[in-house]
Amino acid sequence: MSKIGGSFVHLDGDVTTPLGFRAAAATCGLKASGAPDIALVVSDVEASAAGMFTQNAFAAAPVRLDRTTLRASGGRARAVIANSGNANAVTGPAGDAAAAAMQRAAASALACPPEHVLVLSTGVIGVPLDIAKVERGIAQAQDALTNDALSGDGGRAAARAIMTTDTRPKTAARRVRLSGGDVLVGGMAKGAGMIHPDMATMLAVLTTDLHRAPADLAADLAAAVGVSFNRISIDGDTSTNDSVILLANGASGVVVADAEIDVVTTADVVTWRAALDDLCQDLARQIVRDGEGVRKLAVIVVTGAADDDGARRVANAVATSPLVKTAFAGGDPNWGRIVAAAGRAGVAVDPARVSLTLAPGEHDVDGASAPVIVLAHGLPTGFDEAAAAALLADNAFRVLLDLGLGDGTATVWTGDLTEEYVRINADYRT
Repeated sequence: MSKIGGSFVHLDGDVTTPLGFRAAAATCGLKASGAPDIALVVSDVEASAAGMFTQNAFAAAPVRLDRTTLRASGGRARAVIANSGNANAVTGPAGDAAAAAMQRAAASALACPPEHVLVLSTGVIGVPLDIAKVERGIAQAQDALTNDALSGDGGRAAARAIMTTDTRPKTAARRVRLSGGDVLVGGMAKGAGMIHPDMATMLAVLTTDLHRAPADLAADLAAAVGVSFNRISIDGDTSTNDSVILLANGASGVVVADAEIDVVTTADVVTWRAALDDLCQDLARQIVRDGEGVRKLAVIVVTGAADDDGARRVANAVATSPLVKTAFAGGDPNWGRIVAAAGRAGVAVDPARVSLTLAPGEHDVDGASAPVIVLAHGLPTGFDEAAAAALLADNAFRVLLDLGLGDGTATVWTGDLTEEYVRINADYRT
């Protein structure tokens, strides 16, 4: 089923939904489980490319390679090759050599220059990458490209192959109506733990058949990541491998160029960016819903801050508070924990102006139950505790915190903190 959202339509799709993109997966033995661990996404023609990467000082070898590759290619690429089961991070010069060998192997299989291949890895940190296994997996994935493209399962197979502690693949697609015609944008992502802005233990590959210049595409991606993947938090930790790649191959024949400053172009840019933002937010929410041990999606909405940055800092403080998140897990409307977290965010707050409401569902239109106002202008309201607890018992709810100071706003998506999170991470390497 598809859903209308402004000038774009939600589709049941993935990275192969846009014209001219294929994907495949393979199993090379990097995962002890024997699950697929190689994913290959290919554009039939050279595409504009943009990337956003972790800010962690221990950036993995593939991250460093991709940054160099995008500069060397002028923002052009044909393919993304990814492995799961091994992060190839903190592996020294041997790790850099392995990432480069992975890039060369994919380029050879596709008969394209190495600088037109971007490399992603995810898994355990500090373990040497068995490049011989990866090279065999790349050859298998290249062989599978035609068969998987014919079956229509290539994109879903690739999304499954990048999973680590994820319990399900994460995909999304949109059809976007522009003045020159319709374009398609699709994506896949992985991530379940070490999730926090800048970015998280996550990978995402996005594709579109729009024609867009590399510099414009980079600006589009930075804006989209800023309101999606950089607005989610599972546990307050970031990782060494976080990467989001966007490829635009122009196969639709529809061109949007920022250089053409006129009413039509401006409207197209706004529409395209809105669709890309929506796609990335969809994938980001899927990551939170599949977070390690997460049973509930909590949407933290801060309004009334002095500026947007202040609102973001307050929302992050609430979203990362273990006390708040354990209260969510227990369905306990312990609002004191929420305001206490907001008060330590390092942002000017006037307690006498703060209001707090708990609301049902993920969106304004969700939920049959009424919102519960628990704090109004700094004073408790004597709210119905049973109603608030029932609201927090649902699998999605919103925390609406109005600081009453200005026009700054921010939304952060997070989850509850459960015993399952501790179990998963206590046993991750053992």
